[in-house]
Amino acid sequence: MEDQDGAELCFPQLLNASCRKPKISQYDVVFMYLLFILSGFCVVLNLLVIISVSHFRQLHTPTNLIILSLAVSDFLAGLVVTPVEFHRRTTCWFFSDLMCSLYCFAGSFIITISIGTMVLISVDRYVAICDPLHYPTRVTVRRVKLCVYVWWACCLLYNILTYREDLAKPGRFKACTGQCLIFIDYIGVTVDTVLSFVLPITVIIFLYLRVFLTAVSQARAMRSHVAAVTLQHSGTVITKKSELKAARTLGIVVFVFLMCYCPFYCLCLLQNVSINDFVIALTIFLLSINSCLNPVIYALFYPWFRKSIRLIFSLQILQTGSCETNML
Repeated sequence: MEDQDGAELCFPQLLNASCRKPKISQYDVVFMYLLFILSGFCVVLNLLVIISVSHFRQLHTPTNLIILSLAVSDFLAGLVVTPVEFHRRTTCWFFSDLMCSLYCFAGSFIITISIGTMVLISVDRYVAICDPLHYPTRVTVRRVKLCVYVWWACCLLYNILTYREDLAKPGRFKACTGQCLIFIDYIGVTVDTVLSFVLPITVIIFLYLRVFLTAVSQARAMRSHVAAVTLQHSGTVITKKSELKAARTLGIVVFVFLMCYCPFYCLCLLQNVSINDFVIALTIFLLSINSCLNPVIYALFYPWFRKSIRLIFSLQILQTGSCETNML
């Protein structure tokens, strides 16, 4: 059934209470299906990371556990957030108002998890490069696990407090049936942006600047052979080089993350400004593609991940004792 303007209704039986079906251009269709395909790649690639770090015992290092946390959040983004956003933007919302509130809650929860994990990555690299002698004792597997668990719990509590009214009274701001809308006032958006993005990003940039300066000074000292502490064992040299390589790789991950997430939070602050649909679509695309890029970066720079992929697809991972395979 159509309304007086000729637009199809989401729920024809409700007439005046029903929303109109969104008008989707050919460009929107192509973009949304591209987004849907990306979500599939995101799920598969991050599942490979999760299986790799979880299965092979040699990969149970503090740094890899943080990478595992990031892979889980990216996996959930590809499995839940992107497909639901695909549905929300291409058709009417046929689920309940509570499901709409839960979707917005889940999306915000996953984003804050990702941002916090980037902070943990930065702290890990900072201690490894700037205080390498104390790194093995200060950054242990047990402590990293505790930090990851605590951060996930804090993000869950923070988002429950943020969305408590919408979860208690879902659909209170929607204008018609068939719409999924969560309204947060400008002050709330600003506070959330500062707490969940500006402050963490400030910490990340500060720590990585310190890592960069320390790495440069160490490289100069090693080239000029005037390092204050002479490296007596070749194993120590290899460790330092591996830590620097890990810092470079994870630095790329952090940089890509910033490039993908900054436009989203900038748009969040522009509530009263008319924003072009293409800009909104591009922002959603950047958020979605970020979850796919992290495993690609690991594949390019981490030999253990490439080896793990070969073992998984060749089904050698199913053999008895495969978890003890030498991956490094």
